[in-house]
Amino acid sequence: MQRASRVRTSLAVALVTGAMLTSGCASPAGGKTGSGKKTAAERGRYQFGLIGKQPDAGKPVRGGTLNFADYAEARSLSPAVTFATGASGGSAMAAVYDVLVRYNTETKKYEPWLAQSLESNKDATTWTLKLRKGVNFSDGTPLNAKAVVDSITWYQTNKGADTVLLAPNIAGMKATDDLTVVFTMRTSWAKFPAMLAQAAGMIVAPAAYAGKEFKPIGAGPFTLDRYAPQEEMVLKANTKYWKGRPHLDALRFYWPQSDEAKLDALNDGSADVTYMRGPDVVDKAVKQGHPGELTLTAMGNVININSSAGRPGHDVRVRKAIALALDPQLDAQRSYKGKGLPGKELFPPESQWHSTVKPLGVDLDEAKKLVTEAKKDGFDGTVSYMDGTDPVSRAKAVTLKAMLERVGFTVKLDLEASIADRVKKTYVDHDFDLSRGALSVSEGNPYHRLQNALNSKSFGNPGRYADPKMDELLTKLHAAVTDEQTQKALDGIQTLVNETVPLANLGASAGFTAWGKNVHGIVPTEEYMALFGEAWISK
Repeated sequence: MQRASRVRTSLAVALVTGAMLTSGCASPAGGKTGSGKKTAAERGRYQFGLIGKQPDAGKPVRGGTLNFADYAEARSLSPAVTFATGASGGSAMAAVYDVLVRYNTETKKYEPWLAQSLESNKDATTWTLKLRKGVNFSDGTPLNAKAVVDSITWYQTNKGADTVLLAPNIAGMKATDDLTVVFTMRTSWAKFPAMLAQAAGMIVAPAAYAGKEFKPIGAGPFTLDRYAPQEEMVLKANTKYWKGRPHLDALRFYWPQSDEAKLDALNDGSADVTYMRGPDVVDKAVKQGHPGELTLTAMGNVININSSAGRPGHDVRVRKAIALALDPQLDAQRSYKGKGLPGKELFPPESQWHSTVKPLGVDLDEAKKLVTEAKKDGFDGTVSYMDGTDPVSRAKAVTLKAMLERVGFTVKLDLEASIADRVKKTYVDHDFDLSRGALSVSEGNPYHRLQNALNSKSFGNPGRYADPKMDELLTKLHAAVTDEQTQKALDGIQTLVNETVPLANLGASAGFTAWGKNVHGIVPTEEYMALFGEAWISK
């Protein structure tokens, strides 16, 4: 039992640390750079995809170090340890390992990258992966089918975050020849390629995990040169990279404390690339005209509601009253100077998955009525709310307290400085009533984060919400092959969320990977990560 508990804790922390880091509250993927298609936001605020004006690239120049003012530090380059997103060190890992599959943010499709091809049978129950000939890891050993099977097996054995999705859904994984891997699913899984665009698709060499200590050995364009925790990580070019020697000599990551500091570094030239999520800073950077990739993620600002027995949120009337009392526009005005993408719908108007099913609105009279009814049945009206101690988080806490108290709640604030402590209390100990967070649901694979947060058996379900109807809808979303099937399942999820209120959504978020006008060849991919194998800096 103790071992199972440790596994659950490890998986829960891995699953949600990335999500909390990608929330605007934690600090507040496409073609190559320069010629991307733009999708206009219906609200007229942003265009998503490749934005900004960049001079013609000309002929690539070899040499130099690209400085990346990244969002968060990858304390480990092990894909089984570090959450593979652009907000948690995923771009550094992708530079070392590459990815088997890449998400094209222009076409909204998953495409082979390190792999030569990935194809399924008609009902998406069998996927066949073909590898490129002659690809080697940086230590000279071959990246073959056995290495892929062994790497993904190692990832699951060591409880990488996506193990909770891979293990229940993959019935078998077999190397049928030196360059072919066949994955057999228990049921249809049309979005399986997304798994190979993230941590599980970052294939590590056998020597990486052969000893007692993990060594970052991959087939990516860079290798680890040096790492000084909380200062910098420097990667040097892998001269035997499968796409040819990188143009850059080195790639340096460092981690300014605020989004404002990241933007300042980009403006003064001390950073060549940066990644920002704070709505007010992103808005400023977009207006300044920086080129880059602007990425939409749904449910980027949510209030987790603990529905466990003994908690106020166990009563659906209390959960619904909370949702009806919260005003996303007011939250954005008080916290981010009115910037961002506030809204209650699970998928905003900018999303390809925006639903015709309307979300719960703001209805103070109905919220008061529900609170009064709950009090008659013994509810004392008190709820606690957990957030951070930084100025933005404090502003959000005060605003939320006022919004709930105007309908009859009494709100006690529980402000924690440490993100790690908030993660543990929310997702491991479940010791909270209300807690600020994010699901950060991607356009390419909405199933991934929704399954983690809403499935009754998921380790990443913070409020222990359990509804067999939701589990059934998530199963349908998992099996969806067409966009129409996906939309139908998401419409059903929005309808059920309106009825059962597992959480209160306050809006989407826009993450911005911005670069200097002399930077070229960056390739955006899944989970707002970036690939740097073809990047270069013009003189």
